[in-house]
Amino acid sequence: MTIGQMTKHRSLGISDEKAVQMYELMVKARKFDEMVMLLQRTGKVAFFVSGIGQEACQVAAALALEPHKDYFLPYYRDYGFVLSVGMTLKELMLSAFSKGDDPTSGGRQMVGHFSHREHHIVTGSSPVTTQVPHAVGFALAAKMKKQDFVSYVTFGEGSSNQGDFHEGCNFAGVNKLPVIFLCENNQYAISIPAHRQLGGQVSDRALGYGFPGIRVDGNDPLEVYRVVKEARARAIHGEGPTLIEAMMYRLSPHSTSDNDLLYRTKEEVETNRKQDGVPRYRDYLIECGLWSEEQDRELLAAVDREVREAAKFAEDAPHAKAEDLHRHLYAETEEI
Repeated sequence: MTIGQMTKHRSLGISDEKAVQMYELMVKARKFDEMVMLLQRTGKVAFFVSGIGQEACQVAAALALEPHKDYFLPYYRDYGFVLSVGMTLKELMLSAFSKGDDPTSGGRQMVGHFSHREHHIVTGSSPVTTQVPHAVGFALAAKMKKQDFVSYVTFGEGSSNQGDFHEGCNFAGVNKLPVIFLCENNQYAISIPAHRQLGGQVSDRALGYGFPGIRVDGNDPLEVYRVVKEARARAIHGEGPTLIEAMMYRLSPHSTSDNDLLYRTKEEVETNRKQDGVPRYRDYLIECGLWSEEQDRELLAAVDREVREAAKFAEDAPHAKAEDLHRHLYAETEEI
């Protein structure tokens, strides 16, 4: 690694402290994911959709955006993203256990259906890709109100084949709206490999809608940070949307209901594990002199404790009360 490569984060305006924080958030997301997978296998959690292998991209994108200003419409694997914009492990665990204090839905939605008013995380739903036109709507509001925020929406490459994606891109392109579309291309739509879903690249589709499309290595967080930062600047300056296709690999099964070895081999998974963005970025920090093996052991132990405490907290938390069943269905206003 050259001197320039060892200080790439600085050339992007990322401080040493923020560069380390990026890694810490990746580890936190990974450990949360691994713990909930174990909780599901022991019967304490009903269902889980994992995001292992996608954390590097998620965290980097989040840190390139503006918390409490921009609006976020993540998809169901984005644990690294929502942790990076302000959600806590305890909040995510409450959702995993479907407890009444779950801030996303009061325990009503499946895990991964994020929502948090304080952190500008917009409620998602189970049908895939519905968040794309919603993100375009937020961007339209920004333009109409002349406010300097962007909307940011994520989805998988399978979702990019849905009508919602194309309608959202077309409307955003026609109206030059401040929205960033980021496809987390993890190579599989449930059990269907990318070569059976796509005749070309997702990023190339942007050309037909009149705005830039960029393909980036999703396992390289600094490159993801760069392209998202540039896309945000374009949007704020009135230059319209950007479509980013981040290439990565889903290391875990599609969900805890999936047997991924029915459609891929262990050898394929292990080959892709060698490109995992989390250890790659750790090695970058070590080579830069910002991290050490000892610090890594200390971080892993500390995050492990924090994740276990969050799991215990959520497991012991009360379930939703029967009288709260109809809360949040209608606007709650004071009687006049």
